Amino acid sequence: MTYDLRPIGVVESPLDETQSAPKQGVEGSPDAWLVFDPAVAVGLRNLSIGDEVFVFTWLHRADRSVVAVHPRDDPRNPMTGVFSTRSADRPNPIGLHRVRVLAIAGLRIRVADLEAVDGTPIVDVKPVIDAGR
Repeated sequence: MTYDLRPIGVVESPLDETQSAPKQGVEGSPDAWLVFDPAVAVGLRNLSIGDEVFVFTWLHRADRSVVAVHPRDDPRNPMTGVFSTRSADRPNPIGLHRVRVLAIAGLRIRVADLEAVDGTPIVDVKPVIDAGR
């Protein structure tokens, strides 16, 4: 069985190599732009500066054959099943990124804390809902 997953946009980031990207966005990633396809413009309504959202990406440079890794690419860490890690290399390389909206300019949304490299396809965006809300 297969599923049709269509990108809705792309990441524009100064990060151009996966090796130079931080492991998590809060570990020093530069601000980046989410650039959306005009077909999903209505879906961007109600996003506001300061919002926290989850950005789902397709980690297009990932190795899809990987099922075990040394966490954080540190060989001192024991081999661990990929589903217990945040490794980009995995059978279905879906990225999950918690970011903060810094600016909105039409189909472009500037965000903080995104560790995805330039050109990464965006597949969805969802609001962060805290358990106490």
